[in-house]
Amino acid sequence: MQYVPLGASGLTVSRLCGGTLTVGPLQKDLSLDEGSAVLAHAMSRGVTFFDTAQLYETYPYLREAMRRCGKYNCVISSKTYAYTREMAIEAVEQARRELDRDYIDIFMLHEQESVYTLEGHKEALDVLYEYKAKGVIRAVGASMHHIAAVHGATEKGLDVIHPLINVAGLGIVDGTREQMESALRAAKSQGIGVFSMKPLGGGNLFPRAAECLRYLLTADFTDAIAIGLQSVEEVDANIEFFETGSFSPKAQQNLAAKQRRLHIDEWCTGCGTCAARCPQQALSVQNGRCVCAHSRCLLCGYCSSVCPMWAIKVV
Repeated sequence: MQYVPLGASGLTVSRLCGGTLTVGPLQKDLSLDEGSAVLAHAMSRGVTFFDTAQLYETYPYLREAMRRCGKYNCVISSKTYAYTREMAIEAVEQARRELDRDYIDIFMLHEQESVYTLEGHKEALDVLYEYKAKGVIRAVGASMHHIAAVHGATEKGLDVIHPLINVAGLGIVDGTREQMESALRAAKSQGIGVFSMKPLGGGNLFPRAAECLRYLLTADFTDAIAIGLQSVEEVDANIEFFETGSFSPKAQQNLAAKQRRLHIDEWCTGCGTCAARCPQQALSVQNGRCVCAHSRCLLCGYCSSVCPMWAIKVV
């Protein structure tokens, strides 16, 4: 496994960042024992960098994985939608409590859209910087699907950013892949650490997995790549590619055949809450039920977190 500095943050991370959303209740909903086993296997194979969030409810999986294999020095990045001082304090303290850690390596504002949303979250951002001054947080950042948010984070001088970028440009809300690349290069030129998300477009690009990973591994605009991990087999296949530049024939076949979709159960009442939450505008209410435009869906599972009927899941 290759290890790299994350910009000028002072953190050194594995180029493969293990995404934890996929093992948690918004997606695969593995048991604590099953999910932590997947993450512990990644740790035992040399993955030292993991992405989580307050929304994902996966802190217990990481805590148990670290306990299983004794790897307590992993770099953990979390995110919060907090916008008030009180909400931000609770978000950080919840992460410390549930991860059983005195500090969190990276804490970010979740899903920012521009410099204006960053300014709208100023109270929360100030709290994160206060925690950083105390050594409780080591780097402050933001995640985003918007190019404008990359520009905003660069303007604000954040330590780390977590942007959406993939070879197809799938999921970039406000421009092209090339425009996102340009914004990320500008951020990196200022020493901002970059670890990208959605390299496989939320699973929509599985048949092009090798092309997708090769694109990012040879790019000059990202330090590390976050990939959702759901099984020991996926962990091994991704590590194989990061170390050798190719998948085994068996791994390639499995990835090409892998299909994940957003499933909406028959008891959906068509309330529209999920559609209002969807950042990709992939959901709409038709004839009293929610329907999904699968070509736009990134399988983030955020819609399921707000469904009052628990009628949505990624399968």
